[in-house]
Amino acid sequence: MARAKASISDQAYATAIIAGRHPMVSDEPPALGGQDVGPAPYDLLLASLGSCTAITLKMYADRKGWPMTAAHVELHHFKDGDRSKIERTLHLEGDLNDEQRARLADIAERTPVTLTLRNGADIDTTLADPVAAVVAPVSYTEDELDEALEESFPASDAANLAQPRHSGAD
Repeated sequence: MARAKASISDQAYATAIIAGRHPMVSDEPPALGGQDVGPAPYDLLLASLGSCTAITLKMYADRKGWPMTAAHVELHHFKDGDRSKIERTLHLEGDLNDEQRARLADIAERTPVTLTLRNGADIDTTLADPVAAVVAPVSYTEDELDEALEESFPASDAANLAQPRHSGAD
């Protein structure tokens, strides 16, 4: 069972997240009033879909003994009228034949996160008892946010951070 907790305080809109036992930070870009210290919510959604796709393809290729040496998943979220759309492009490396590549593309259509997004998920929201919900306010210095970002995304570097970001606004 997956678990996560998100907490925000007085810093617009830096949000501390614990996903499982892994800390990370989410935020909005300055154009939306944030500080851009972490991926925006739709970036995280795409990251979930992309990582699930890559992991599933790797597991499948390994199980079949296929020579896939890497899989890269590019994703783009946008609105088409009142519908959300996600474009996913697979870049498969290795000496795969056309049949194997087609099968991997088919498998990508049935990953767990893909199916959750396609089928929807029931979301039940409850309001906690105010007494139980009293928690010390969370506040972060810029150095703490930078450190959390580095811990969350150790492979990121200045070149990657300078790339354009997408949020639900595009």
